[in-house]
Amino acid sequence: MYTKKDVLDFVNEEDVKFIRLAFFDVKGRQKNISIMPTELERAFEEGIAFDASSIEGFEGPEKSDLFLIPDPSTLAVIPWRPMTGKVVRMFCNIITSEGEPYRKDSRMLLKNACDRLKNECGIELMVGTEIEFYLFKLDENGNPTKVPFDNAGYMDIAPLDHGENIRRDICFTLEQMGFTPEASHHEEGPGQNEIDFRYSDVLTAADNVATFKWIVNTKAAANGLYADFSPKPLAGEAGNGMHINISCHKTGTQSGDDDSEEMNETLNYILAGIFNHIEEITYFLNPVENSYKRLGSAKATKYISWGNGNRSALIRIPSSKNKMRLEVRSPDPECNPYIALTFMIHAAIDGIKNKLSLQPSVEENLFDNRTASRLGLKTLPQSLEEAREVAANSMFVKAVTGDFNL
Repeated sequence: MYTKKDVLDFVNEEDVKFIRLAFFDVKGRQKNISIMPTELERAFEEGIAFDASSIEGFEGPEKSDLFLIPDPSTLAVIPWRPMTGKVVRMFCNIITSEGEPYRKDSRMLLKNACDRLKNECGIELMVGTEIEFYLFKLDENGNPTKVPFDNAGYMDIAPLDHGENIRRDICFTLEQMGFTPEASHHEEGPGQNEIDFRYSDVLTAADNVATFKWIVNTKAAANGLYADFSPKPLAGEAGNGMHINISCHKTGTQSGDDDSEEMNETLNYILAGIFNHIEEITYFLNPVENSYKRLGSAKATKYISWGNGNRSALIRIPSSKNKMRLEVRSPDPECNPYIALTFMIHAAIDGIKNKLSLQPSVEENLFDNRTASRLGLKTLPQSLEEAREVAANSMFVKAVTGDFNL
C-alpha cells in the first residue's frame, strides 16, 4: 500500500518519466492523462483538471471542470514500456472545483458502498472474478475479423490451443503490475480464453478487472490479434461471461477466521439480497444489447434462480471444502465493474439488515427451458430496453444512484 511519500520517492529514485492518471466514465471505459514528474506534487495537492463535457455521461460545457487526485495505493509500473524512463499508472479519485467527491465517479461509489457495508453491518466482502474473452485474427488491413485464433475447446492444450503463450504473457504482466491471477485456460468457444483472479478486497477486485482488460487488449494487439470481450461474439458459440465470486468475513478479521456457521448465515442473507434485486440491476450487469444474446444460451441462464453446485443456476454455491462462497453468473465483461459491485454490495446490505429469506434452491438443469417453465421461474429482462425500464422504475436503483442516470 503505497503512500503519497512512497510514490514521490519512487518517481524520483526509479527514473520515472511519465505518470498516467487513469479514471473511468459511467460505462466503465478507462480514460487517462499523462503528466510529467514535475506535476505530481500538484496532482496530489490540487488535482489535474480535465474537461468533463468531453466524457460521455459526465457534465455539460457549462460546468465542465473536474479534477483527478491520484490514489497512491494503486501505483503500478507499466512493464511493456521502456525501463529507462519508466511509465507508471495510478487510478484516481475525481473531485469537483469545490473539492467535493464527484457524484458520477464510479470508483468512489464503490468505495462508499464498501464503507457502508463495513460501518452498518460489520462485514467486508472478498471478490474474485472469472473473465472470458475471444481472440480473433486481423485482416490484411489490420482490422478485426470474426475468424478465431484457433479451434480448440474447453481446457485443450497446444497445439490445438494457440492462446497458451499469450495467456502466459498476460499472467506474467499482471504479476509484474502487482496483481495475482489464479488460473488460465482455453474456454469452450473457438479462440475463447479465461483468466481467473484470486480473492481480494472489493475495490482491488474492480481495479483488477480494469487493468486486466487493458493488458489483454494490449497483448492481443502486440501479437497481431484482436481481443473481444463482447458478451456474444459468435452466434452459436459460448458467450463471454464475467462470473463474480463473493465470500465474506467480519470487519477486523481475516477471511476464514470467522465462526463458519455465523458467516454461512450472513452469506445466505447476501445471496438473498442479490437474488431479490438481480432483475432491477441487470441493466448494469448486462449493459449492451449483445448481452441479451448471451443470456439464455450456452450455459448462461436467463432464469432467476440459485442452486448448490448447479452451473445452470444464475447464482450458485460452489462445492468447496475450505470456505463458503457464492458465484453470480449473469454479469458479462462489458459491465462497469465498479458499478456492478456497487449494486451487489447495496443488495447485500439489504439482505443482511433485513435478514431476507432465501427462495428454494434449484438443483435441476435450467438450460432445459421446459424444466424452468415447469418450475415457474421468472426470467431476467430479455432486452436492453426492458432492463433499462426495470432499472428506471426501481426505487432500489434510485437510492443507489441518486439524482443522475448511469
